[in-house]
Amino acid sequence: MRNRTEVTEFILLGLSSWPEMQPVIFGIVLVMYLVAFIGNALLVIIAHSDIKLQTPMYFLLSQLSFIDIFLTTITVPQMLVHTLSVKRTISFNCCMVQLFFFMTVGSMEGHLLAAMAYDRYVAICDPLRYSAIVSRHLCLRITLTSWVVVSFNSLLYSMLVTRLTFCGNQVTHFFCDITPLLQLSCTRPIVNEMLIFTEGVVVVVSPFFFILGSYARIGMTIARMHSVSALRKALSTCSSHILVVLLLYGSVIRMYLRPSSSYDLDQDRQVAIFYTVVTPMLNPLIYSLRNQEVKGALHRLAKKLCISRKFQSGSQANRKWQQVS
Repeated sequence: MRNRTEVTEFILLGLSSWPEMQPVIFGIVLVMYLVAFIGNALLVIIAHSDIKLQTPMYFLLSQLSFIDIFLTTITVPQMLVHTLSVKRTISFNCCMVQLFFFMTVGSMEGHLLAAMAYDRYVAICDPLRYSAIVSRHLCLRITLTSWVVVSFNSLLYSMLVTRLTFCGNQVTHFFCDITPLLQLSCTRPIVNEMLIFTEGVVVVVSPFFFILGSYARIGMTIARMHSVSALRKALSTCSSHILVVLLLYGSVIRMYLRPSSSYDLDQDRQVAIFYTVVTPMLNPLIYSLRNQEVKGALHRLAKKLCISRKFQSGSQANRKWQQVS
C-alpha cells in the first residue's frame, strides 16, 4: 500500500525528463501548434465566408477544425510554458477542469467524424435524396446533441477522478489526462476502469463502429455498380476522411482501451503528442491538399485580401494627395 497524501496540486513532468531536450521540444511543438492553429482557423473562416462552401459537409469540416483548435489550445500553451520553466505545477481544480475539457473535446472529434461519414454515405449511396436528407439543420442538431452527450460523459469521469485518493502528485505527462491520474491512485480504480470499458466504449468508440458501418455500406454500393469511375470518385471523396479517422482512432484505442496495469506512461505521453498536436496539424493539410473546392476557396480568400490591401493603400495615397494639394 502506497502512502496517501492530500493533493492540492500536481507536478506535470512534461514530454521528456532530459533538460537538454527542452529547447528542442519547445521549438518543434511551437511550430506544430502554430501550423495547426492557423491551418484550422483558415478552414473555419473559408467554410463560413465562402458562398460555395455553404454545404453540410463543410459545416461539419469547420466544426472539426474548431475542435482541433480547442484541443491543441487546452494542452499545448501550458506545455510550452512548463517546458522552459522550473515550476511545472497545476492546481488540483485546474487539473480537473483541463481533464473535463480535454475529454469533452477529444470525444467530440469522434462524433463529428461519424457525422461526416454519414454525410459521405448519403452522398454516395443515395445522391438523389441527399439534399432532402442531409441539411445544415440536421448537422446542427447532430452537433449539439453530441456536445451534450460527451459533456455529461466527461463530467462523470472527472467527478469520479476527484473522488480518488492519490499517493503522490507527479504526473508523468504534459497535461492532466485520465490515464496518468488513474496511475496515481492508491488503490486500483476499478469503477473508473469499468466505466471506460462499458459506458466509455459506447460514447467514445461507438462512432468508430458507425464509421466502419457507413464505409461498409459505401463499399457494397460501389461493388454493385461495377464501375471504375464510381470507385475513383468515391475514393477521392472519402480518402481524406478515412485518413483522419485512422490517425485519430489508431492513437485513441492504443492509449485508453486497456487496463491501467498495462499502461506505459513514458510511451503514452509520446503517443499523446501525436493526437493532441500532430493530428490537428495534419487535418487541415489533408483536407486542403486533396480538395479542389477548399483550394479554390483559399485562392478566392487570398485574392480578396490582396484587393482589400490595394484598395486601402490607394485610399491612403488619395488622402495624402488631397492633404498636399
